[in-house]
Formats: sequence, C-alpha cells, structure tokens
Amino acid sequence: MSATSIAPSTVDTIPTTMKAAVTTKAGDPEVIQVQEVPKPVVKPGWVLIQVKAAGLNRAELMTRQGLSPGVTFPRILGIECVGIVEEDPSGTYAPGQQVAALMGNMGRTYDGGYAEYTIVPLEIVFPFTSKLPWATLGAIPEMFQTAAGSLSQALETVPGEILLIRGGTSSVGLLAAQLAKHNGLTVVSTTRNKDKESLLKGTGADLVLIDDGEISKQVKAFYPAGIDKVLELVGTETLLDSLKCIRPKGVVCMTGILGGTWSMKEFTPMGDIPNLGRLTVYMGGADNLDKQQFQDFIHMVEIGEISLTLGKVFPLAEAAEAHRYMESNLAKGKLVLEM
Repeated sequence: MSATSIAPSTVDTIPTTMKAAVTTKAGDPEVIQVQEVPKPVVKPGWVLIQVKAAGLNRAELMTRQGLSPGVTFPRILGIECVGIVEEDPSGTYAPGQQVAALMGNMGRTYDGGYAEYTIVPLEIVFPFTSKLPWATLGAIPEMFQTAAGSLSQALETVPGEILLIRGGTSSVGLLAAQLAKHNGLTVVSTTRNKDKESLLKGTGADLVLIDDGEISKQVKAFYPAGIDKVLELVGTETLLDSLKCIRPKGVVCMTGILGGTWSMKEFTPMGDIPNLGRLTVYMGGADNLDKQQFQDFIHMVEIGEISLTLGKVFPLAEAAEAHRYMESNLAKGKLVLEM
C-alpha cells in the first residue's frame, strides 16, 4: 500500500434480516419455527420497533390453532410487545424511545411481536419511560389494558362493591384483583385448583372459591343478595352460572375465553339473564387505553404499589415450548418472550 492509499473505512451495516418465531401453519406448538426472515421496512403511518419482550396470550394460542377468523399463514404471532423505536417516519417518537404496542390486529392481519423487529400502526404505540427489566415490561400492555378496561369501562366498578373474578389465577385475573382492591372493592376469586388458593389470597382476594363449574350456590351462601359485579374470564362454559351470582341490577362482563369455547349451544336471554341483571363484554384495544394511564401504571409497579405476577420467561428460540407450557395451564402468572 502506497503512502497515498487510503484504507477502506469500516461502515456499520444495517441488518436486513432478523430472527422471528414464525407460525408456519395452523396446528400444534411445533408449527412455530424460529427462522431468519427479512427485517420489516417502515412505511408512512407506521413505526419500526426493535422488540425487547413480548407477552404471551391465550388469544395467540387460539390463532396458532387456526381458530381466529381471517388469519392466514405463515404469520408472526404476538398481539403486544415492548421495545425501542428504531424509526418513525412521522417524527412523533425519536429513535431510542421506549414504547409498547398492542392489539390493532397485530399478529393477526399483519406480523406481530414474536420477532426481533416489528412494524405497527402509529395509533397503537404507547411511549413510556422505565428502568424495569424488559421481561417485566413485556408482561404489562395487554394484561393491564384488559384488566383495567374491564373493571373501569365495562363493569364501571366503584369502591365498596363486591367483585367476583371467574378465572382468578389467570394473569388478567391476578392483576384485576389487585386493581380492584386498590380501588376499594371486596374481591372474590375462583380457581379449580385448591393449591392456588394462597396465590389468590396473596394477590388481593378476600375470599377464594374452588370452581367446579357451578359456584352460584357457594356465592349465595356467602352473599345471599348476590354479587355486584362479575368479571367472567373462563367464558361461555361458566357464563350462565356467573349470571346466577349477581344481585338485581348486577353486571356480568365476559372478557375472557379461558375455557376455549367461543359459542354456546343454547342461550335464552329471558331465562338465563336474571331479572334486572345485565350482561356485557369487553373486547378493548389500544383506543381503550390512555397513554398517561399506561405510564402511571408502570410507575405503580416500579414503586411496589402493584406486584406483577410473572410466570416463566422464555427466549425467542423457545417460542414453541412457551406455547406448550401455556397450553398445559401450569403457568402461575404472565408468560413472556424475551429477545
């Protein structure tokens, strides 16, 4: 090399591929395969996020099984994620900003959070600042949105009321109990497993009932006039019995389908809904969550006012195993993928 030669400069290369857990077709957990795929390219109105963690949800399990209408495969699942902004064409968020994204057909009509990068519509992005571990932050978006929205918007709970949480050991059920206690409600939670009674009492339940599918007689033994509000997370399998638990003008909100059944063979509104009883559903999304409310909740977790019940944290490479574990119903809290 001559004295006038210039050594080639080292230029940082921008990756054009990424690792993602791709659901190749509908089926058992084995259909989820970690692959090297093209990194998504941002477009106007969307935000490119470097994903740090993604919460696991039973809705994704059902999508993997082929039970979510309109979903085509292959698909990268994940209806929520947390991470940092890589690029935002609108300029709303600067690179490096911590953000969460949730719902908005994420992981259904377009690829979701089970990947190192994802692009999502600007309107489902929530900025925040926090020093919490990424795995902890990954557990928050959908779980908080579902629990808080069900209690405040669908059930319109107020201090002093009695709340029954059907499916209390689910991640949403555990958080809903804490939020309800924080807001001055009496909480009754159910579980099918007596061994989980201490878990429920440790996260806000005043009373725990062992659920055999028909608990209305147990409820009426403790509360003869009936329960004020019921958060139904099991779904159609126990909905009719939950309706038997409420007082006149009491409300049942069906939010979850932990039982895995979307519909009922028979439903007679003027027989199954008690006189003056009320039945509603909560199917909220990003538009049901306020950005400041989201930041405030993260702060509550940071200062220990709310204790998140985390289950296992899996690396992206073990996404299929994470689905197997979720399907086993062994989890004691929210499951998370960490990138």
